[in-house]
Amino acid sequence: MKKDKLHTIKESGFKAPKDYFDSLEDSVMNQIKLKSTASNSGFEVPDNYFENLEQEIISKTRKTEPKVIKLFSKKNLVYVSSIAAAIVLLFTLNISNTKEELDYKTVENYILDEEISSYDIASLLEEEDLTEDNFIEYTIEEETVEDYIIDNLSVEDLY
Repeated sequence: MKKDKLHTIKESGFKAPKDYFDSLEDSVMNQIKLKSTASNSGFEVPDNYFENLEQEIISKTRKTEPKVIKLFSKKNLVYVSSIAAAIVLLFTLNISNTKEELDYKTVENYILDEEISSYDIASLLEEEDLTEDNFIEYTIEEETVEDYIIDNLSVEDLY
């Protein structure tokens, strides 16, 4: 606001309630009397409260030891060890290496003694098993073939 226009303001802008200043002195005196008569705030602390406060807090916040549950109790150890023993026993009994290598003479004697027909043998073989590569590995002499034919074939088989 400009200083040259200050003389035109007629009111200060502040207003007080009606009869405020008439009752102001009485209300101030009443407040002073009230404070002098009421020296107590209304809040009380029990005797020895602050001396015992620390002990009470500690006793209420003291944690009790939780119940300890062992991971490997005797009962669980017995269960686990019995299962492991059963599995080991199962594998050792089932995996028995009793396979024996058969030589050609044993197979040949079995076929001759059991009188298995050539049709039975042919039914067991597949076409993929009968390639020339399988027979190239074995060298058979002519004398062996002739001896076999003479010993095992009759004249009736030839016709």
